[in-house]
Amino acid sequence: MWAQVWAFLYSNYFRFWLKWILRLLTGKCELQRLLGGAEAGARRTLSVEHSLESSKNKVLRNAVHVEEAEVEKCVRDVMKAKRIEQKDTRFKTNLHISLLQISGYKKLYLNVENLRKVPYDSENEEHEEQLIELWHLLMPHENLKARISKQWCDIGFQGEDPKTDFRGMGLLGLVNLVYFSKHYTNEARQILSRSNHPKLGYSYAIVGINLTEMAYSLLKNGALRGHLYNMVSGLPQMEHFHQFYCYLVYEFDKFWFEEEPESIMHFNQYREKFHEKIKGLLLDYSMVLTLQD
Repeated sequence: MWAQVWAFLYSNYFRFWLKWILRLLTGKCELQRLLGGAEAGARRTLSVEHSLESSKNKVLRNAVHVEEAEVEKCVRDVMKAKRIEQKDTRFKTNLHISLLQISGYKKLYLNVENLRKVPYDSENEEHEEQLIELWHLLMPHENLKARISKQWCDIGFQGEDPKTDFRGMGLLGLVNLVYFSKHYTNEARQILSRSNHPKLGYSYAIVGINLTEMAYSLLKNGALRGHLYNMVSGLPQMEHFHQFYCYLVYEFDKFWFEEEPESIMHFNQYREKFHEKIKGLLLDYSMVLTLQD
């Protein structure tokens, strides 16, 4: 309760006076202090985002919703509203980067969401090609005897037709699986092999789709902002979301074998424990979670 009271008092009263005192002492507005002092990355952009959202100035509040094409004009409008000289190139450049990151994150979420909403369609030639590509990437020395086959269980699908396993995450689940298998082929094959462990084994493809849901939820609730603001000095792309997914797949496999679960029946328990671990890492605004690391 007291935390809520303090948050209300700070945002509605104390913050205004603190900003006013600091402006008197430094001769700079809050945005100038943030963009001139902090290093590029999550801490700076998150602070800028909060400053803009908390502003009483409509121009500044609207800046967090600006589209990519309007970023340059928005920067000029913000500088005019705050009476900052247009020749201040450092401020202009840094604000431009932060606004690109902010708008790019929201656009990335929409792109990921749109892909998630696309149901897997066995009548769609492109969908089928990606599914067959996944098989060839993971099982290069074994021919798939038929499109509907128990062989799909060999790479961790539940039944004879994988399309039923994509219902929750749509095409996004398949695209993630293919991306990891294509860009980290050796790692994907090693993890698939480990997933067949007689005691600690798990369904590779099903777990992969489950991790797609984890990556998606972290993107949706904003938890990936710090990671992406550190990773990309500009617009985050779908590629960067896929890279984070690859990190989750690789790290989950290590986590699973380190934890040595009693059986696959305890999957949800360990999945949640892993989820909490990742959320904890993402609270560190200096963190970048990529497979290369």
